Amino acid sequence: MNTEHRIVILGAGYTGLLTAMTLARRTRALNMRITLVNPSARFTERLRMHQIAAGQELPDHRITDILSGTGVEFVQGWATSIDPTAHQVMVDDTMTLPYDELIYALGSSTDTSIVPGAADHAWTLNDPKTAHRFAERLNVVAAQGGTVAVCGAGLTGIEAAAEIAADHPGLRVTLISNAEPGAMMGDKARAYLHRALDRLGVTREIGQAVTKVLPEAVELADGTLIPADLTLWTTGVRVSPLAAQAGIDTDARGRIVVDETLRSVSHPNIRAIGDAASIRLPWGQIHGTCQSGMPTAAYTAAAIVRQLRGKQPKPFRFGYFHQPVSLGRTDGVIQFTRSDDTPGRFYLTGRLAAAYKESVSASPLPMFRLSRRMNPPVKLRAGRQASTQDRVVLGKPVHH
Repeated sequence: MNTEHRIVILGAGYTGLLTAMTLARRTRALNMRITLVNPSARFTERLRMHQIAAGQELPDHRITDILSGTGVEFVQGWATSIDPTAHQVMVDDTMTLPYDELIYALGSSTDTSIVPGAADHAWTLNDPKTAHRFAERLNVVAAQGGTVAVCGAGLTGIEAAAEIAADHPGLRVTLISNAEPGAMMGDKARAYLHRALDRLGVTREIGQAVTKVLPEAVELADGTLIPADLTLWTTGVRVSPLAAQAGIDTDARGRIVVDETLRSVSHPNIRAIGDAASIRLPWGQIHGTCQSGMPTAAYTAAAIVRQLRGKQPKPFRFGYFHQPVSLGRTDGVIQFTRSDDTPGRFYLTGRLAAAYKESVSASPLPMFRLSRRMNPPVKLRAGRQASTQDRVVLGKPVHH
């Protein structure tokens, strides 16, 4: 009788890769087969996509190189369907992968279906190939002294607008958002952010929703047209419809609803992590970031090992720690936060903040390597509750 325990992981982003590598190390003595499925053979550094869009070249990290020596099987292809009754995944409609446990780590992407014209005329940072093509077009527009509109003033939109303006000073860059850039930060950190955008020459159009994206302009709710030779869309999030199509319980956004151990409430042998999971903690709902995703990956690997040993894992707990924002390669702002991601008292700015953000962006690959030898140190806080006492003091570089 075959007693091999088969684990299939869908998605080789930050969370999927960390789960695969941590599981491989911690289950060496067990009869395990771990298969990682991803459509691209390249590991995508989502934290650096705005750098690619601005025209910077980044190293090409191959997933097979990262996994080398771990024993994890890599399958390149699209997961096209899940049969939770038969316990199997179909890849590219041709390959069937049976599983005893499925880890759903398909992440999220920018949603261009929200506003008419966005899918046809706007660019996204959903994958490196698209970001590279945007950068090529950006060079042409910059040489002509043209205009770029960045729609969405979340962290991705802010970083993209700043990076583009810093690398192409002849461009006219407009950041468009219904909400104020840096609204999630404290007053002082937000004020620094706006001064930095002023120094870079980034114009802001705030308080108006985008109602249409045209070939050479963005239309606002009041009818104003913002000229744009290039439009970059960074607002709105969507997840893969795969889970909902399979009959797995999902929330209104398509994320798998999980229990306190990150198992599907409808199919306990399916676990969801990162952006693909709908996770509610005592202080509130987790929103998708690498900061919260990596702990879900490390936790899931540990939970599976505990259960294979006949032990019950403790509930998943997490608390946010910071909101790191790069403003080009030499500037940045870091807002330190309470567990629920509301701004705390302390923040960091300037070159120290840029170095801090770079260390954050660079950390996953060393963490993958470290996971070959030990449990990855990704948990920042227990996150039991958010309180006014929930502070972190990092010493002299932090302003208050």
